[in-house]
Amino acid sequence: QVLLVESGGGLVQAGGSLRLSCAASGLTSGIVTMGWHRQAPGKQRELVADISLNDNTNYADSVKGRFTISRDNSKNTVYLQMNSLKSEDTAVYYCTSLLVGGRRFWGQGTQVTVSS
Repeated sequence: QVLLVESGGGLVQAGGSLRLSCAASGLTSGIVTMGWHRQAPGKQRELVADISLNDNTNYADSVKGRFTISRDNSKNTVYLQMNSLKSEDTAVYYCTSLLVGGRRFWGQGTQVTVSS
């Protein structure tokens, strides 16, 4: 079992920045990839960004150049720096971890609201 606890969401004006954090605990030695997904009202959950153990990153086209994902393996923490936020970035953001063997865990989610 892996427990993921997110923090850093909130309300920000368009063009502003937020930094999300996600701390993992439990069976963290099995984590291969950590990342962020988001779900806006009435829409499906979608990948925002993820990062592997060797720091390979993957971003949704909609956030490339604006969001940066990073991880601190010593702290079992992943971060999402979000700049130049747009109203369409408004969503619940979920931290996720993928373990060896394919099992995935999710955090409880943190709300990000961007006002225009």
